[in-house]
Amino acid sequence: MAATLKTHDSETEEPTARQEAVLEAVLSLMVEEGDQLTMAAVARRASCSKETLYKWFGDRDGLLTATVQWQAARVRAGAYDRQSLDIATLRDSLKGFAANWLSVISSPTSIALNRLAIGHAASRKSNLGGIVLANGRFAIGERLRPVLEAGREAGLLHFDDAETAFRTFFGLVGRDVQIRLLLGDALVLSRAEIMRDAARATDQFLALHGAATSSKDDLAGPKA
Repeated sequence: MAATLKTHDSETEEPTARQEAVLEAVLSLMVEEGDQLTMAAVARRASCSKETLYKWFGDRDGLLTATVQWQAARVRAGAYDRQSLDIATLRDSLKGFAANWLSVISSPTSIALNRLAIGHAASRKSNLGGIVLANGRFAIGERLRPVLEAGREAGLLHFDDAETAFRTFFGLVGRDVQIRLLLGDALVLSRAEIMRDAARATDQFLALHGAATSSKDDLAGPKA
Protein backbone atom coordinates (compact mmCIF):
# COMPACT_ATOMS: atom_id res chain seq x y z
CA MET A 1 0.00 0.00 0.00
CA ALA A 2 1.39 3.40 -0.97
CA ALA A 3 2.45 5.81 1.72
CA THR A 4 0.30 8.91 2.08
CA LEU A 5 1.29 12.40 3.04
CA LYS A 6 -0.30 15.08 5.14
CA THR A 7 -1.26 18.38 3.51
CA HIS A 8 -2.44 20.43 6.50
CA ASP A 9 -5.98 19.83 5.22
CA SER A 10 -6.11 16.06 5.71
CA GLU A 11 -5.57 13.44 8.36
CA THR A 12 -2.90 11.43 6.55
CA GLU A 13 0.55 11.04 8.03
CA GLU A 14 3.50 13.27 7.27
CA PRO A 15 6.61 11.59 5.88
CA THR A 16 9.49 10.94 8.22
CA ALA A 17 12.81 12.68 7.63
CA ARG A 18 14.08 9.47 6.01
CA GLN A 19 11.09 9.31 3.70
CA GLU A 20 11.53 12.97 2.80
CA ALA A 21 15.10 12.16 1.72
CA VAL A 22 13.66 9.52 -0.61
CA LEU A 23 11.15 11.98 -2.09
CA GLU A 24 13.92 14.53 -2.60
CA ALA A 25 15.91 11.83 -4.40
CA VAL A 26 12.95 11.16 -6.69
CA LEU A 27 12.63 14.83 -7.61
CA SER A 28 16.39 15.18 -8.21
CA LEU A 29 16.45 12.10 -10.44
CA MET A 30 13.49 13.36 -12.44
CA VAL A 31 15.41 16.54 -13.22
CA GLU A 32 18.57 14.61 -14.13
CA GLU A 33 17.23 11.49 -15.82
CA GLY A 34 13.61 12.15 -16.73
CA ASP A 35 11.91 8.98 -17.86
CA GLN A 36 14.81 6.75 -16.77
CA LEU A 37 13.69 6.91 -13.13
CA THR A 38 13.74 3.47 -11.51
CA MET A 39 13.25 2.15 -7.98
CA ALA A 40 16.87 0.95 -8.06
CA ALA A 41 18.13 4.43 -8.96
CA VAL A 42 16.06 5.99 -6.17
CA ALA A 43 17.36 3.43 -3.67
CA ARG A 44 20.96 4.20 -4.66
CA ARG A 45 20.48 7.97 -4.48
CA ALA A 46 18.65 7.81 -1.14
CA SER A 47 21.04 5.19 0.31
CA CYS A 48 18.29 2.72 1.15
CA SER A 49 17.17 -0.67 -0.09
CA LYS A 50 14.52 -1.34 -2.72
CA GLU A 51 12.76 -3.47 -0.15
CA THR A 52 12.38 -0.40 2.05
CA LEU A 53 10.92 1.58 -0.86
CA TYR A 54 8.37 -1.14 -1.58
CA LYS A 55 7.48 -1.32 2.11
CA TRP A 56 6.92 2.43 2.37
CA PHE A 57 5.37 3.20 -1.01
CA GLY A 58 4.12 -0.09 -2.44
CA ASP A 59 5.42 0.27 -6.01
CA ARG A 60 6.71 2.85 -8.48
CA ASP A 61 3.27 4.46 -8.88
CA GLY A 62 2.95 4.64 -5.10
CA LEU A 63 6.32 6.34 -4.86
CA LEU A 64 5.38 8.82 -7.59
CA THR A 65 2.03 9.50 -5.91
CA ALA A 66 3.73 10.26 -2.60
CA THR A 67 6.22 12.53 -4.39
CA VAL A 68 3.46 14.49 -6.14
CA GLN A 69 1.49 14.80 -2.91
CA TRP A 70 4.54 16.08 -1.08
CA GLN A 71 5.32 18.59 -3.81
CA ALA A 72 1.71 19.80 -4.01
CA ALA A 73 1.43 20.06 -0.20
CA ARG A 74 3.65 23.13 -0.40
CA VAL A 75 0.79 25.01 -2.05
CA ARG A 76 -1.59 26.15 0.68
CA ALA A 77 -3.44 29.24 1.77
CA GLY A 78 -2.27 31.29 4.71
CA ALA A 79 -3.80 30.95 8.14
CA TYR A 80 -7.16 32.58 8.76
CA ASP A 81 -10.00 32.50 11.29
CA ARG A 82 -13.22 31.55 9.51
CA GLN A 83 -15.30 33.20 12.23
CA SER A 84 -13.66 36.63 11.97
CA LEU A 85 -12.47 36.73 8.38
CA ASP A 86 -12.03 40.22 6.94
CA ILE A 87 -11.00 41.41 3.49
CA ALA A 88 -7.38 42.08 4.46
CA THR A 89 -6.94 38.56 5.88
CA LEU A 90 -8.69 37.02 2.89
CA ARG A 91 -6.42 38.93 0.52
CA ASP A 92 -3.31 37.84 2.41
CA SER A 93 -4.47 34.21 2.38
CA LEU A 94 -5.17 34.21 -1.35
CA LYS A 95 -1.91 36.03 -2.09
CA GLY A 96 0.04 33.50 -0.03
CA PHE A 97 -1.59 30.63 -1.89
CA ALA A 98 -0.79 32.24 -5.24
CA ALA A 99 2.85 32.87 -4.29
CA ASN A 100 3.29 29.29 -3.06
CA TRP A 101 1.80 27.90 -6.27
CA LEU A 102 3.95 30.09 -8.52
CA SER A 103 7.07 29.08 -6.57
CA VAL A 104 6.26 25.40 -6.99
CA ILE A 105 5.36 25.39 -10.69
CA SER A 106 8.43 27.45 -11.61
CA SER A 107 10.86 25.11 -9.81
CA PRO A 108 13.05 22.75 -11.92
CA THR A 109 11.62 19.74 -10.08
CA SER A 110 8.03 20.66 -10.87
CA ILE A 111 8.87 21.33 -14.51
CA ALA A 112 10.58 17.94 -14.83
CA LEU A 113 7.71 16.15 -13.09
CA ASN A 114 5.04 17.75 -15.26
CA ARG A 115 6.97 17.11 -18.48
CA LEU A 116 7.27 13.46 -17.54
CA ALA A 117 3.58 13.26 -16.63
CA ILE A 118 2.53 14.81 -19.95
CA GLY A 119 4.68 12.35 -21.89
CA HIS A 120 3.25 9.39 -20.01
CA ALA A 121 -0.31 10.62 -20.45
CA ALA A 122 0.20 10.90 -24.22
CA SER A 123 1.82 7.48 -24.59
CA ARG A 124 -0.25 5.76 -21.87
CA LYS A 125 3.05 4.40 -20.60
CA SER A 126 1.93 4.73 -16.99
CA ASN A 127 -0.69 6.44 -14.85
CA LEU A 128 1.66 9.30 -13.92
CA GLY A 129 -0.53 11.84 -15.72
CA GLY A 130 -3.52 10.80 -13.66
CA ILE A 131 -1.44 10.80 -10.49
CA VAL A 132 -0.25 14.36 -11.08
CA LEU A 133 -3.76 15.53 -12.00
CA ALA A 134 -5.43 13.96 -8.95
CA ASN A 135 -2.77 14.87 -6.39
CA GLY A 136 -1.73 18.15 -7.97
CA ARG A 137 -4.34 20.29 -9.72
CA PHE A 138 -7.45 18.66 -8.23
CA ALA A 139 -6.03 18.41 -4.70
CA ILE A 140 -4.90 22.03 -4.80
CA GLY A 141 -8.36 23.09 -5.92
CA GLU A 142 -9.93 21.30 -2.96
CA ARG A 143 -7.41 22.96 -0.66
CA LEU A 144 -8.45 26.46 -1.69
CA ARG A 145 -12.19 25.74 -1.79
CA PRO A 146 -12.69 26.29 2.00
CA VAL A 147 -11.02 29.69 1.76
CA LEU A 148 -13.27 30.78 -1.10
CA GLU A 149 -16.37 29.48 0.66
CA ALA A 150 -15.36 31.17 3.90
CA GLY A 151 -15.00 34.43 1.96
CA ARG A 152 -18.47 33.99 0.52
CA GLU A 153 -19.99 33.15 3.92
CA ALA A 154 -18.38 36.29 5.36
CA GLY A 155 -19.94 38.40 2.62
CA LEU A 156 -16.54 39.24 1.12
CA LEU A 157 -16.83 37.22 -2.10
CA HIS A 158 -19.65 36.66 -4.53
CA PHE A 159 -19.76 33.62 -6.85
CA ASP A 160 -22.21 30.85 -7.73
CA ASP A 161 -19.82 27.93 -7.99
CA ALA A 162 -16.57 27.48 -6.03
CA GLU A 163 -14.91 25.36 -8.73
CA THR A 164 -15.56 28.02 -11.37
CA ALA A 165 -14.25 30.71 -9.04
CA PHE A 166 -11.13 28.63 -8.41
CA ARG A 167 -10.52 28.22 -12.14
CA THR A 168 -10.68 31.97 -12.55
CA PHE A 169 -8.18 32.50 -9.74
CA PHE A 170 -5.97 29.69 -11.08
CA GLY A 171 -5.88 31.32 -14.52
CA LEU A 172 -5.10 34.77 -13.16
CA VAL A 173 -2.23 33.42 -11.08
CA GLY A 174 -0.69 31.06 -13.63
CA ARG A 175 -1.30 33.06 -16.81
CA ASP A 176 1.06 31.52 -19.41
CA VAL A 177 3.90 30.87 -16.95
CA GLN A 178 3.60 27.08 -16.68
CA ILE A 179 3.18 26.36 -20.39
CA ARG A 180 6.16 28.59 -21.24
CA LEU A 181 8.33 26.76 -18.71
CA LEU A 182 7.19 23.34 -19.91
CA LEU A 183 8.06 24.29 -23.49
CA GLY A 184 11.57 25.36 -22.56
CA ASP A 185 11.32 29.11 -22.12
CA ALA A 186 14.22 30.26 -19.94
CA LEU A 187 11.85 32.18 -17.70
CA VAL A 188 13.23 32.86 -14.23
CA LEU A 189 10.94 34.31 -11.56
CA SER A 190 12.59 36.02 -8.62
CA ARG A 191 10.91 35.96 -5.23
CA ALA A 192 10.03 39.64 -5.67
CA GLU A 193 8.44 38.94 -9.07
CA ILE A 194 6.47 36.01 -7.65
CA MET A 195 5.11 38.16 -4.82
CA ARG A 196 4.25 40.95 -7.24
CA ASP A 197 2.44 38.58 -9.61
CA ALA A 198 0.62 36.90 -6.71
CA ALA A 199 -0.59 40.25 -5.40
CA ARG A 200 -1.74 41.38 -8.85
CA ALA A 201 -3.63 38.13 -9.51
CA THR A 202 -5.30 38.36 -6.09
CA ASP A 203 -6.41 41.94 -6.67
CA GLN A 204 -7.75 41.02 -10.13
CA PHE A 205 -9.70 38.12 -8.63
CA LEU A 206 -11.14 40.33 -5.90
CA ALA A 207 -12.11 42.92 -8.51
CA LEU A 208 -14.10 40.20 -10.29
CA HIS A 209 -15.56 38.37 -7.30
CA GLY A 210 -15.29 40.79 -4.38
CA ALA A 211 -18.62 41.66 -2.79
CA ALA A 212 -20.03 45.07 -3.64
CA THR A 213 -19.58 46.18 -0.03
CA SER A 214 -15.78 45.82 -0.28
CA SER A 215 -14.19 49.15 -1.04
CA LYS A 216 -11.44 49.64 -3.59
CA ASP A 217 -9.11 50.76 -0.83
CA ASP A 218 -9.70 47.47 1.02
CA LEU A 219 -9.00 45.39 -2.08
CA ALA A 220 -5.82 47.30 -2.78
CA GLY A 221 -4.37 46.19 0.54
CA PRO A 222 -2.42 48.26 3.06
CA LYS A 223 -0.68 51.40 1.91
CA ALA A 224 3.12 51.35 1.76
